[in-house]
Amino acid sequence: MTQILDVMEKSLEGKPMSETDYQLRSFAPKVKEKVREYDIRFDPKAPIPDDGSLADDMFGAATELLAEVGAYCTSTARVISFSEKEIRRAVTEAPKEIELGEGRDRKRLRGRKVGDKTPPWCLLGAGGGACSSDRSFITLVEGYAEIPETNGITTPALTRVGGMRIRPASPLEILGAMRNAALARETCNRVGREGIPIMNSLSTAESDIAFAAALHPKYGMRRSDAYMICCMDPMKADFARLNKVTTALSLGGAIGMCEGPLLGGYSGGPEGTALSNIAHHLMGILTYQASWILPFPLHLRYVSSSCRELLWVISTTGQAVSRNSDIISLNLNYTSAGPCTTMCLFETSASVLAAVTAGLSIESVGVASNRYEDRTTPVEPRISAEVGYAVAGMKLPDANEIAVKLLAKYESKLSKPPLGKGLYECWDAERRRPSKEYRTVIRSFKRSMSRLGVDLKGETA
Repeated sequence: MTQILDVMEKSLEGKPMSETDYQLRSFAPKVKEKVREYDIRFDPKAPIPDDGSLADDMFGAATELLAEVGAYCTSTARVISFSEKEIRRAVTEAPKEIELGEGRDRKRLRGRKVGDKTPPWCLLGAGGGACSSDRSFITLVEGYAEIPETNGITTPALTRVGGMRIRPASPLEILGAMRNAALARETCNRVGREGIPIMNSLSTAESDIAFAAALHPKYGMRRSDAYMICCMDPMKADFARLNKVTTALSLGGAIGMCEGPLLGGYSGGPEGTALSNIAHHLMGILTYQASWILPFPLHLRYVSSSCRELLWVISTTGQAVSRNSDIISLNLNYTSAGPCTTMCLFETSASVLAAVTAGLSIESVGVASNRYEDRTTPVEPRISAEVGYAVAGMKLPDANEIAVKLLAKYESKLSKPPLGKGLYECWDAERRRPSKEYRTVIRSFKRSMSRLGVDLKGETA
């Protein structure tokens, strides 16, 4: 089993290479080579394909990709190399399940399979989206914790402490990360979800020192929570991130590596982006010692994951990973549109449909590309969970038919999406429910989903 000391040895003694050479002369050309070699082709008519041989070929190609280009340590300008034998052993040894949470909220998070009838693990919340104040933070986390399907919380990120905007790697960031952790636990306690795992409570902590500081038990983080650490695209690490890994491992916490290859970036088109996404899963369990992986592939222009190409990336990634391993993977989706719009709800439904039917669980949701403060509500993750439960067990051809119909409802608007309304314009914080206008939007959306054959059982209010 590869340990953090092995990763450090590879980081210090690996092949010297500049970051530019790694990205442009090693990684990018090799991705293109593998796409050609395995004849991987995106079919726009099948955003959710039903092709097991394609999925298996992509997993094999991704294994070769990692073995041939390695990961990259920006702190030492060296390649972190792994043999195919090391990669395959790591896949075999990766956790098949982990237990998170405490008391009645303690549950097992397992990998899923294509067509799995088991509902997805629902990590619900803001996906690290920005919120402007303690009040907004508490309003959102209360709403997330009260969603019946919530298995874990993904908190928003505070942008201010004491009225001052947080600056990276400053005392303000440390104070913000501590407050992020403490407020999340306090808020879950207030609504009777004392044991629910908080799986990214340190979203405010970008630096390693803020991450470590906020893990002190007095701020409410527990071993039974999970610690999310982000990978740089493509397949890169640095000492700050490896410091986070080492700290989390010392506490016995389950690490989740999040990674977001950009469609149109170093990986190229949908074929290369999917291949990169799969390879990041393998790199994560090795380099970041991850127990679970959180992919969030994004479109370079739209900064969302609901376009036709990204649905294909999500689905092929899920099928490849779930058919060929027991790696635990939760897809995080982003919408282009904002709250209080049917487009936003259709977008998150399409991404969730692609993920769940392919064998993934979900984190939902980054609303309006997570570009704006306080432009998200508890409605969007709740709808995501309802859709996830409704489509669990659905066959891929049926899912593809629905996906095509959903795309027809919003695809033409992705370049100029409606931004909807802010948190307090469409969410009643005192009554903890959507506004009258938003409830009307939700009813219209659910009628449309019912006509597509997806009956959502949750209450509108």
